[in-house]
Amino acid sequence: MMLAAVFVFAYLLGSIPFGLLLTRVAGLGDIRAIGSGNIGATNVLRTGNKKIAALTLFLDGLKGLAAVLIAQHVMPGPGAAIAAIGALLGHMFPVWLRFKGGKGVATGIGALLGLNGLAGIAVTLVWLIMAKRFRISSLAALVAFGTAPLWVIAFGRADLAMLVLAMAALIFLRHRANIRRLFLHTEPKIGHKDDPSPPPERD
Repeated sequence: MMLAAVFVFAYLLGSIPFGLLLTRVAGLGDIRAIGSGNIGATNVLRTGNKKIAALTLFLDGLKGLAAVLIAQHVMPGPGAAIAAIGALLGHMFPVWLRFKGGKGVATGIGALLGLNGLAGIAVTLVWLIMAKRFRISSLAALVAFGTAPLWVIAFGRADLAMLVLAMAALIFLRHRANIRRLFLHTEPKIGHKDDPSPPPERD
């Protein structure tokens, strides 16, 4: 029962759609009708408001981190792993938005920081390096999380490898349309307002 409660709490925390809420408060309209239709920071950036995009990125990461840290306090051991998955699923499939949410990159990094700080920092650095080099957010995310299981092993937490692999698999699944566009060389660069994916798809 406690594990179930931890999962539900983490899911509900992760399901808070900060990108949607912040853009509405800022008078930028419904983010789901802009660009890719995604509620994450990359699509928020397509509104042209960098401050709101940065705040979305921070809060999406914070909810993943908070879910794990609170679970570790309430239920040490398996609680953190359950919370990490719960928060990630909440962001990706929020009940408030008919289970059509974001891609989980910021929330996943936040959860990873809570699980293993060094691995979380490493994944963040990989994302930053790839994003700066290629200016493609999805490519940066895929490379960063593709290496995430290796980082937790390298930093002495091999017990987290399968959990982090599952998180990476979920993020890859949510990026399947981006992967197709990467192969076709049609994936938009960071900050570009045009996105070839139709808003209704939101994946």
